[in-house]
Amino acid sequence: MVERRNGLTYADSGVDIDAGNRLVDLIKPMVRATARAGTEAEIGGFGGLFDLKAAGFKDPVLVAATDGVGTKVKIAIETGLHGGIGIDLVAMSVNDLVVQGAEPLFFLDYFACGKLDPAAAAAIVAGVAEGCRESGCALIGGETAEMPGLYKEGDYDLAGFAVGAAERGTLLPRPDIAAGDAVLGLASSGVHSNGFSLVRKIVETSRLPFEAQAPFSPLMTLGGALLTPTRLYVRSCLRAIRETGAVKGLAHITGGGFTDNIPRVLPKHLGVGIDLARLPVLPVFKWLAGQGNIAELELLRTFNCGIGMIAIVKPDAVEAVSKVLAEAGESATLLGEVTPAAGEHRVVYDGHLDLTW
Repeated sequence: MVERRNGLTYADSGVDIDAGNRLVDLIKPMVRATARAGTEAEIGGFGGLFDLKAAGFKDPVLVAATDGVGTKVKIAIETGLHGGIGIDLVAMSVNDLVVQGAEPLFFLDYFACGKLDPAAAAAIVAGVAEGCRESGCALIGGETAEMPGLYKEGDYDLAGFAVGAAERGTLLPRPDIAAGDAVLGLASSGVHSNGFSLVRKIVETSRLPFEAQAPFSPLMTLGGALLTPTRLYVRSCLRAIRETGAVKGLAHITGGGFTDNIPRVLPKHLGVGIDLARLPVLPVFKWLAGQGNIAELELLRTFNCGIGMIAIVKPDAVEAVSKVLAEAGESATLLGEVTPAAGEHRVVYDGHLDLTW
């Protein structure tokens, strides 16, 4: 082989293979900590393995989901607060699995950047690992891509991929959802990971820097408060499904809010009636609504407004389901009931949100 002197290297183009190897060394202990039945959660190979039989499944149906965290990453980048964004990444996919009655089994992440900062990337993966542990799924692999010219130095983006399983015949939504079933709302932790293009626009017009005190959360900076990680509903919802047998459907409240997400789990001939006065609106949404002069219906179609998961349950089991959810750390509120669909509007609102400070 002819060795050329003063030849260009991959590092000269902006890609540092050694930095990538350092990152792998940093995250290996985090990945190992997510091990569960069915996998050893070790990285370094060309693919991750999972043994469904070892995980205890007899006749499983696999369920897969993928998502990112949107422009919420811009706030993480601008503030340098990277720890929680990994939890967001996991939550956006595993919460979509549990609404189908599936138990998350394993997760893979994709991290793309302009120039790899191993410390920042490790902080992100630490959040991914934490989200996986809290959801009972293993982090079995991922990809780090350093792409100068496509991303500016300091910029990055994330994508996550989760696979879960449910025994055949146990998937949600159930076919017996009917008018009169109760609609429960599970409290969110904040804005979660949707609507951040509007959030950032509102912050821009407010002229508040991210390091300023959050008007709606005096003990936190604005950036820190907005970066509150998405709530993980996996363990609590699986427990309610399995222990009560009364959960007929779940809806993860993401982009599209109540208006677009609840109908996704209902038969075509059914809708829901929601009493907005019962909805526990979080202070962050009151501030966003006031600062941005956002109309109520726009709020309900953009943000979760304080409810991150909807549960459709048997009307005579509201107390039992609420009790199990409370024991699992959730705050559940009875918001309304399933109704016959009224034309094209399948989510009908009564009353108004409490947006007063």
